[in-house]
Amino acid sequence: MTLGTLQEVCKMLHLSHVLDAYSSIPFQDKEQFLRDVLCVEIESRQTNKVARLLKKAKFRELKWLRQYEWGEQIHLPATVNQNQICDLQFLQSKQNLLLLGSPGTGKTHLATALGVKACEMGHQVRFFRVADLVSQLEEALKQGTLPRLTKQIEACELLILDELGYVPFQKQGAELLFHIIADCYEQKSVIVTSNLEFGQWNRIFGDNRLTSALVDRLVHHAHIIAFTGESYRLKHALSSTASDMNF
Repeated sequence: MTLGTLQEVCKMLHLSHVLDAYSSIPFQDKEQFLRDVLCVEIESRQTNKVARLLKKAKFRELKWLRQYEWGEQIHLPATVNQNQICDLQFLQSKQNLLLLGSPGTGKTHLATALGVKACEMGHQVRFFRVADLVSQLEEALKQGTLPRLTKQIEACELLILDELGYVPFQKQGAELLFHIIADCYEQKSVIVTSNLEFGQWNRIFGDNRLTSALVDRLVHHAHIIAFTGESYRLKHALSSTASDMNF
């Protein structure tokens, strides 16, 4: 059997990165060189995989945990610490995170950063603003493509639902969202950010029985993190205004 050129051999073995890298790898002995060449292939594949997962997650913007400030306004439950959250132990246990508090206090930043960390660890993540997800569900129902959308959501290991509480839903939208969350129960982790306490969620869903059932599924196996204090965005805006005035 004639294998042909190095390019053809790499193509047959699906080594898409070796050809570009092998000439720049130093040679000490055969074993070292082969190992380093294959390590380049592995690392490049991992980088590409993370890039695909980040794109598929559809974050509104990328945030990283190294940029996150764990201030006194963040109140963790007694059963969990900051390192356990950052290490995604909740994801391994299929537990939920509920990030509750005033707008601008860092909930979405933390949810996004945890989602990005999950992608970097090879997990499938989907990020939705809740109002956008409900609109997509309603449109998919109308177009007959709801099973396809729900299947895409079912494939992820971490579902992030951002800004629950900003827009109330009609009965159909509330029921569609309930079924998505109910299907996640004990099957995958869900991160929810909300500016409302649980007792106010019935304003959004408009049905006390449905709201109670939804909260029950989210709270079971969940860590509830409370965010207090003033808005970072407002604080930054006021600081910038003061600087401009002093100038």
